[in-house]
Amino acid sequence: MQAMSPHPAAPEVATMNAIVQTAYGSPDVLQLKGIERPVPQAYEVLIKVKASSVHAGVWHLMRGTPFLIRLVFGGWLKPKMPILGNDVAGRIEAVGQDVTEFQPGDEVFGDLSECGFGAFAEYVCAPATALVLKPQPLTFAAAATVPTSALAALQALRDVGQLQSGQQVLINGAAGGVGSFAIQIAKALGAEVTGVCRTDKVAMVRSLGADQVIDYTQTDATQMGQRYDLIIDAAAYRSVFDWLPTLTPRGTYVLVGGATPRFFQAMLLGPMITQITGKPVKCLTAAVQQNDLRVLKDLVETGKIVPYVDRAYSLAEVPTAIRYLEERQVQGKVAIQID
Repeated sequence: MQAMSPHPAAPEVATMNAIVQTAYGSPDVLQLKGIERPVPQAYEVLIKVKASSVHAGVWHLMRGTPFLIRLVFGGWLKPKMPILGNDVAGRIEAVGQDVTEFQPGDEVFGDLSECGFGAFAEYVCAPATALVLKPQPLTFAAAATVPTSALAALQALRDVGQLQSGQQVLINGAAGGVGSFAIQIAKALGAEVTGVCRTDKVAMVRSLGADQVIDYTQTDATQMGQRYDLIIDAAAYRSVFDWLPTLTPRGTYVLVGGATPRFFQAMLLGPMITQITGKPVKCLTAAVQQNDLRVLKDLVETGKIVPYVDRAYSLAEVPTAIRYLEERQVQGKVAIQID
């Protein structure tokens, strides 16, 4: 009779591949590693990640600049969150005991920016409240490009800008991630849309539904004499004061993305400018709202918004995808296909 071992074998630990960051810096700090697969808490689901995406927020977190981002997300000297990626689309593998909204096999998408990130991996755990069912018409790669950028566009237009049907809206940075969704959402809300971009992106912006397109390499949008009820600045590289004359008497300027000095200018001087001119100057602070994810799902399923995916990269190619983003050549979005 064979003697039994006094020490039973330890259970095998499930592993996965992930893009891991242990220091701030260039894309060179991102490494593909095998690590332990997460286990969902009672209120979480385990997602088999099929796709994610890259955007400016990922770049800032990777580099740790501006330094304010280190205060917000932790990790003054080194990253507190070793795995980036907040846009996620995938299939639910397991659910925590308190989760009733989803079940294994459900296809979902969402934004993990308020619950630890981690989508640049084969698996990730997330609270059910950060997710909704994936829009049926979309591939996982296309769906993963929606949450962060489209949420920002929706909240900037509807909530901060309080856009009304029939109003004139100008979108600066119209060919980027936020801008490409902002064009389509503004049209869905009944606005007349003008997009600002450079020459090689004019056709793309027009294809998304912009009524007018301004090529900023040929024409200064602030010198055309046109007035807008709302300006969404998703590429703020010039002073907010340059845009004020292009607003209607009660027109609103909303800064969504761009250079750090412009963000601080709008944030610090915005209340004073608003009081003196009567033209509200605001900065978007986007928030992950499950109901807004449902709104986006409906907009996709009714054909009112379609993600414009420039390129797709594999999980191992995340550093390459971010380098491409840094070149500022992207039209629309860049997806990460993980499965």
